[in-house]
Amino acid sequence: MLLSGRNNSEMIFTLLGFSDYPELKVPLFLVFLIIYSIIVVGNIGMILVIRINPKLHTPMYFFLSHLSFVDFCYSSIITPKMLVNLVAKDRTISFRECIVQYFLFCIFVVTEAFLLVVMAYDRFVAICNPLLYTVVMSQKLCFTLVMGSYTWGFTCSLTLTCSTVQLSFHTVNIIDHFFCEFSSLLALSSSDTRISQLLLFVFATFNAVSTLLIILLSYLFIVVTVLKTHSASGLRKAFSTCASHLAAITIFHGTILFLFCVPNSQNSRLTVKVGSVFYTVVIPMLNPLIYTLRNKDVLDTIRKIMTMVSCVKNDRHN
Repeated sequence: MLLSGRNNSEMIFTLLGFSDYPELKVPLFLVFLIIYSIIVVGNIGMILVIRINPKLHTPMYFFLSHLSFVDFCYSSIITPKMLVNLVAKDRTISFRECIVQYFLFCIFVVTEAFLLVVMAYDRFVAICNPLLYTVVMSQKLCFTLVMGSYTWGFTCSLTLTCSTVQLSFHTVNIIDHFFCEFSSLLALSSSDTRISQLLLFVFATFNAVSTLLIILLSYLFIVVTVLKTHSASGLRKAFSTCASHLAAITIFHGTILFLFCVPNSQNSRLTVKVGSVFYTVVIPMLNPLIYTLRNKDVLDTIRKIMTMVSCVKNDRHN
C-alpha cells in the first residue's frame, strides 16, 4: 500500500540503528550516554563561561558561544532518540517526528559549517588587520554573520524538507540508520526523487565547496601574513590563535568529506553509520574540549567557578 504526499502523516518508519549488533547494545548505550552527558555539560558550560567572564566578550567568543549552542542542539535532536532505540524493542518513529528531526538537524549542521567559516574570517581579520580588528568586526557585523548562518541553514533545511514532504511512501518503511537522514528517506520513496536528489546535490556541493574555499583562502592569507613578519613569536602567536579552530575544521569537514566518499552499497552502511556517529555525537563533544584545553581565559574562569561552588558548599556544611 502506498501513501501520497498528502497522507504521509499516517506513515510509520522503523529506525534499525545498530540492531544488527545486539551484543553491543549495552556498551554502545553506556558510551553514548557518557558522550552525550559531556556534550551537554561542555557546550552549555562553554556558553555560561563566555557570558560570565567580561574578558570573553569578544567577536571570537561570541561566535564560539553560538558554535556551542549549535553543537548542543543538533546532538540533542539525534542522540536521545538513538539512546532509546538501543534499549527499546519499539524503534518506530512517525512521519511527522521523522520530518521534524531531519528539518531541525539540517538547520544546525549547515549553520555549524558556516559558523566555522565566520570564525575563519574572524581569525583572518585578527591576524592580517590587527589594528582595524575592532572596527571591522563590529557588533553589527558579528550579529549579521551569525544570523546569516542560521538563515542559510534554515533555507537549506526548509527547501529539502518540503521536497521530501511531497513524496509518496509505503505505509511501513525501514530506515537502515539511527536517524532520519535525507538520502535514506529518498531511498524508501515510491515517487520520482530526481528533483529531491538534485536539490541535495546542489546544496551539499555549494555548502561544501564554498565553506572550504573561504576557509582555505582565509588561512592562505594568514600564512602569507605570518611569513612576512619573519618573527618566531608572531608565528607562535598565530598558531596558538588558530590551532583550536583548525582542529575543529579538520574534524568536521574531514568527517563530512569522508561520508561523501563512501560508496552507496549495502556493505558500506555500517561505515556510514559510524561516520554519522562521529559528526552527530563525537564532534559536539570534542569542540568544547578543543577550545577549552587551549584557552587560558576559559580555564581560569572555570577554576573560579569551581572555587566559588566549593566555597558555597563549605559554607553550607559549616
